[in-house]
Formats: sequence, structure tokens, C-alpha cells
Amino acid sequence: MPPRTSPQADQAEIPAAPRPVLRVAVLADSDTRWKWGALTARRLTAESGGRGARPVEVSGLLLRGRATPTPRQLAEVGEVGIDAGRVREVTAVEFLHTVRAEAYDVVVLALVGGGVQAVLHGLAALDLPRRPVVVTGYVGVVYEKLADGLLLRHGADVVLANSAHDAERFRAVYEGVGADASAVTEAALPFLGGTPYRPEEGRDTVVFAAQPSVPATRADRTYLLRRLVEHARLHPRREVLLKLRSKPGEHTTHIEELPYQKLAQRLPGGLPPNFRLVYGHMGEVLDRTDLLVTVSSTAALESLHRRIPTAILTDLGVREPLGNHHFVGSGLLTSWDRLDGGTRPRPDPEWVARQGVAADGSYGTAYDTARAKVSALLDGGELPPLTPYYTPATAPGYLPGILRRHHLAPDGTPLPGAAAPQEPGRVRGAVRETVRNAARGAYRQGVQRVAPVIRRMGEL
Repeated sequence: MPPRTSPQADQAEIPAAPRPVLRVAVLADSDTRWKWGALTARRLTAESGGRGARPVEVSGLLLRGRATPTPRQLAEVGEVGIDAGRVREVTAVEFLHTVRAEAYDVVVLALVGGGVQAVLHGLAALDLPRRPVVVTGYVGVVYEKLADGLLLRHGADVVLANSAHDAERFRAVYEGVGADASAVTEAALPFLGGTPYRPEEGRDTVVFAAQPSVPATRADRTYLLRRLVEHARLHPRREVLLKLRSKPGEHTTHIEELPYQKLAQRLPGGLPPNFRLVYGHMGEVLDRTDLLVTVSSTAALESLHRRIPTAILTDLGVREPLGNHHFVGSGLLTSWDRLDGGTRPRPDPEWVARQGVAADGSYGTAYDTARAKVSALLDGGELPPLTPYYTPATAPGYLPGILRRHHLAPDGTPLPGAAAPQEPGRVRGAVRETVRNAARGAYRQGVQRVAPVIRRMGEL
């Protein structure tokens, strides 16, 4: 996108006086990305350094779509420092109007790559006299679509990497296509924490961290559930928990077409008394966990941070679609047969050190570099124009479709007929919100229930 000349371009660059309150907006499109974005905002503004210890005001906004979290999901995310009751839904166009009206200092984009790219072009098209610092990144392990996701995030002022390993890969991708890689900044997962693991006498709890889309098939998911239940039967004095991300009908970052809750109802022989399905904040579940088992969930990194025994399953193979290939070299790969027999994997210290787990106590300083970069950008005067790698000139067959999905034209401006800011008047606003909620419910019903049935019928 060609640079735009602002009205201030001909004036001498004089750093603007710091505002009395540091205003931050978090835009997220799913429950896990909301958690990541809100906690990232807090960690980036935890210390104000040379900015005079300004108070911080964080606003939460949810990008309307198939995975927009429900109030229950927001509540179960845990403490993120933002009142869930004050979080509101917006479209991309409405968010851009909000940025213009509210004059945020920092914007954290906790979105899928296409959403980030659309908002970057939309912000650039606003041509604000004083634009916000834009921060983005990834919720967890990056094991697929590395180049695609990274290039869609290019153009942000700060692209956070959760580990030294990721930071190296991110820079290599940007430099490999001739794009500026200076935005890549090493940090860590923002939701790590909790008390380090200590065994308790009389407690023996195994937790399986389920994932919405891994594995994908009914046969594979039924297999994992059956082995978990069999493990409970083999060890009747052990508490075995299936940690679930959502209830049927709710969406998470990924679509869950085959909820474990429904599969459990059809399991022959029923469920043993020491087996339970649990929801809630992952950190609270880890507080009572003695062994965390998963295929490739980010919960494994939370568990490793707290030095809880952790196992990555190989029963379905070590394969890229499962994401467990990321853990090659970790020392954590094992099978249900071995776990049934009492094996407990031991993590490789070098592998753990490169994954941003910060089990060595370094987590307290993990965000220092990112925080300093944001501070420098805020204190450095007028920011340069946003210049994403993808433009109508570099990706004319790709970018317009991404922008169109968010009702933006190829130049980043709203398409004719795109939603305007919220209309004044409580009655009209309430009616509009009711219609939106009904439409979103119908959409979720179609994606969650109708679409899978149609696909299965097509396979007959």
C-alpha cells in the first residue's frame, strides 16, 4: 500500500505530549485469542517506565463471527483484568470507526491472520494524524500455515513470538520474502503462571486436555476417549478428568464438529465413577493435576511451565495435521500403553528452554523487550504509515478477497453498504443487537450441526 501523506507531514516532528491515560484496545475473535489478547495488553503495559506511571485503560472488543465467545466462555477464561460485562461485539468496519473516535494509544489484534491483515489495511486507510501502536501475535504453538499466517500479520508494529524458536522462524520467513522483520519480538505466552508443581499425598489426578479439532475424525476421537476411560478403569483410585474447552453448540478458536460430551454418551459400558468431564479455567484444573496428557494442546506448555509431568500422545502417529510433530525432541512423546504401565515422560531441558516455557524462573522478564519496544514507539513521535507486505500490487489475486470478507475495498476503505457506527437510540440499538444475536445463533447452528451432516451425507 503506498504511503499516505498526513496533514502533519510538512511540520517539524515534535513528540506529542504523553496523554494522562494510556488507552489500549483489544480486538479478539475467539475465546482463546481473547485470553491471549487481554493478557498480552496487561503484560505490555504492566510498567510504564519513562512515561510517568500513567494509568492504563483497556477496552475489550470482539470481532463478530462464527467463533465469537459467549458470556460463559468469557467468564471461564479467568482473570484478565477486563470486565467481561463491558466487552462488546463489533464488525471490522465498526472497529475502525471506534479507533477513529476513541484515539487509542495501543491496539492489540488477537485475530486469525486474515482478520489482522484486514484491520491493518483498514487502519492505514483511516490516515489518522496520530495512529495507535499495533501489536499482534499467536495464541500458542505455531505448527501449520507458518508463512501464510506470518505474512498476513506483517505490517503490525510488533509481531510477538512466544519463544526464541518462533522468533527465529518468524524472521526467516519475513527476510526470505524481502519483508522487514524488525517487528518480530520475542516474548512468551502471556497466560503462563500458577504455583509450581508439588505432589500431594493422597492425590493422583490425570487430566486429558481435549482440543476442538485435533484429532478430526470420529474414529480417532472415540479411540482417545475409550483409552482415557480404560485408563480410569485400570487405576480405580486415580481421578481421571477430561478437560473440555466448550459445551456443545459453543465455538472456540477451531470448530468442534464431534464434541467429546456426545461421544461419551454413546460409549459402551458407561463411564467409571473416577472419570469426570470438567470445564473451567485451565489454570485451576492444573492446580490439582499430577499428569497432563494431550495430543498437542497449548495446555502442555502451561503444564511444562509449572513443571507438571506432561505427556504428548503418539497413538495416532506423530503427524503435522495433529500438531504433535512440534514436540519432536521434547522427550514428552509417549503412548497410552506406556502411560497405563506407569511411564512418566521427562522433558528435555534444552528443548524446553527454547520454547518460551520459562520453567527456569525467567518468566518475570519475558515481556521486558516487547514492553520497551512499545514504550519507544509511543514516545517516539508520529508513527510511520502502516505498510503490510500484501498490497493490491503484490497480491492482487489474494488480498482483495481477504478484505472483502470484512467489507473492505482493496484500498482498505469500507465497501458501500458496510455497517456504519451504532445508531443512536436505545430502542434501535436493542433491536439491532437482537437481530444480530439471532443471526449469529442461526449461523452457529448451521456450522455446528447442519454442515457436518451434509458432509457426512456426501461421503456415503
